[in-house]
Amino acid sequence: MTNAYKIIDHTYDVVIVGAGGAGLRATLGMAAQGLSTACITKVFPTRSHTVAAQGGMSASLGNMGDDHWNWHMYDTIKGSDWLGDQDAIEYMCREAVPAVIELEHFGVPFSRTEEGKIYQRPFGGMTTNFGEGTAERTCAAADRTGHAILHTLYQQSIKHHAEFYIEHFAIDLIMVDGECKGVISLDLATGELHRYQAHMVVLATGGCGRTYFSATSAHTCTGDGNAMVLRAGLPLQDMEFVQFHPTGIYGAGVLITEGVRGEGGYLTNNEGERFMERYAPNAKDLASRDVVSRSMTMEINGGRGVGPDNDHCFLNLMHLGNDVIEKRLPGISESARIFAGVDVNKEPIPVLPTVHYNMGGIPTNYHGEVVTLKDGDPDTVVPGLMAIGEAACVSVHGANRLGSNSLLDIVVFGRAAALRAAELIKPGSAHKPLTEEDSAPILEHLDRIRSAKGSTGTAQIRDNMQRTMQKHAAVFRTGESLEEGLVKMRDIVDSFDDVRVDDPNLIWNTDLVETLELENLLCQAQTIIYGANNRTESRGAHARDDFEERNDDTWMKHTLAWTDEKANVSIDYRPVHMYTLTDECEVIPPKTRVY
Repeated sequence: MTNAYKIIDHTYDVVIVGAGGAGLRATLGMAAQGLSTACITKVFPTRSHTVAAQGGMSASLGNMGDDHWNWHMYDTIKGSDWLGDQDAIEYMCREAVPAVIELEHFGVPFSRTEEGKIYQRPFGGMTTNFGEGTAERTCAAADRTGHAILHTLYQQSIKHHAEFYIEHFAIDLIMVDGECKGVISLDLATGELHRYQAHMVVLATGGCGRTYFSATSAHTCTGDGNAMVLRAGLPLQDMEFVQFHPTGIYGAGVLITEGVRGEGGYLTNNEGERFMERYAPNAKDLASRDVVSRSMTMEINGGRGVGPDNDHCFLNLMHLGNDVIEKRLPGISESARIFAGVDVNKEPIPVLPTVHYNMGGIPTNYHGEVVTLKDGDPDTVVPGLMAIGEAACVSVHGANRLGSNSLLDIVVFGRAAALRAAELIKPGSAHKPLTEEDSAPILEHLDRIRSAKGSTGTAQIRDNMQRTMQKHAAVFRTGESLEEGLVKMRDIVDSFDDVRVDDPNLIWNTDLVETLELENLLCQAQTIIYGANNRTESRGAHARDDFEERNDDTWMKHTLAWTDEKANVSIDYRPVHMYTLTDECEVIPPKTRVY
């Protein structure tokens, strides 16, 4: 049946898959440097999940007090629990200041101080002078920073004549002899398949937060690019590290930015106690996210949670005053009213740790080039393939991402990928023609899913997966719980062989798209839970009750996970880059945790 599909062919210098902040920054950068550029996106660009990023983007501008990129680098390495690659972290923190200034010049409407400088707020884990003080480092556009950045980057990309294929679902990479040659997408509006040949394919498809039942991620966050990489026989890195944001709205999962605590908000238990003062006496409510999430969970498990079931905590803003809330946190006030029925001027917001971010992803170097372990070389570049943003693992976040480093990551490495592509590609250079055999496996894969006539609905399998991951790979993990989860996930993955797609039509077939997304999620859920069971230590967001200490002697290394066609997982490792790019800063060795 594969010859029955209508395929429209395109050739470009570069093709970007995903139109969030990372994808748009790469699209803009490549188009501006004269490369013919296409961006494929399954939602309209300004509906990409970056639009939900609230709190801000970190950079050591020093507008609100002394700051330095060396301090930012120290905080990021410490926050990563020493699993971050220090060459990439140096690059990100050093490039942060020019990246923000560049965004300002593009037209991002940052909030301003009375002097007219970019407004900056404190965020968890961000300090001055190597941990001595609190840094006001996060550049904000009220509490809608991602929204402001995304709209600006889309406008600039249009200005530079990038071409967009909107509401196209990317199915798989075209791989020829280990080299990426392009990608195939399904046009949801017409049902036609589009085949893009490119010298470079850039995956900017975001994370896979929807492997879990409760997540701040949009329902589109199904990690499609990561699954394409696994099907191409390449590994994912550090997938066991899943960040739970401390403050998702209870019952809804909607994000309440860390900027609320940066502005002075604080958490309380059912005794009205500001309990973070016990767990992190110095940083308090601005401790790193893994610390706050575990602290909240311990309060709840200790019977000090709030509500009828004592199963969540309160986030208090009432003391900030209406002026601060209206000026700095208008979106939060609206979200609390809509999703919790709360007037933040009069009552606290009910919150609970909620899956928020994947530290793991497609392994890359700091140029955005995808790397793999080959012939003993853990940094072997995969020709023709890049990954950026939450889809990638550079790794600047290591075991735990600091708040406001995400928007920084997508902008800095989106730009880095564009710079690298311009070095590697001569605009308009010829392509070697693809053969029908190069695309045949992708069409067969699509046809197999489209014609699935099993007895189990997609929604049922997805619900089983999400509830299993929520229960067995959550904030606290044990070997017993993870082993039980592994058995359950194996059965759930096997149940996909019995999936049913009711509608064989290709035009706006949400049943088919959700089934393809579920297939993508299942293989990533496997890498998460296998990696968590395999890593017998606690580090960053990965907290094992049965292995409570960080073990640098054994586990100072990145996990690499491959899957086969049945989502069976095999594991190997890459070393952490404990070196820097320049002599402007020192390598920071692991030390005892201090918060």
